[in-house]
Amino acid sequence: MSSKIYVGNLPYSVTNDSLQSNFGEFGDVTSAKVMMDRDTGRSKGFGFVEMGSPEMAQAAINGLNGQSVDGRSIVVNLARPMEPRGASDGYRGGRSSY
Repeated sequence: MSSKIYVGNLPYSVTNDSLQSNFGEFGDVTSAKVMMDRDTGRSKGFGFVEMGSPEMAQAAINGLNGQSVDGRSIVVNLARPMEPRGASDGYRGGRSSY
């Protein structure tokens, strides 16, 4: 089991520090990161937290999933591995029809 947690539906007011503080109640937090939009600098409304152990991660999930933060019910679950992205040049490998 992983110790990396996905946190969704975050209010835009949540910072890395407040995220770390909230999860710190459940054990050692090795990292806490709110994902930010590159262009606007605003929060994207989700983030990731890495706990010291899988047991701490599960305790945080059980304790925080569905809790209200600034009027929003947050979603807390194990993070899934990132899926590989396709080619960035738009080439899909298919044959043209002309």
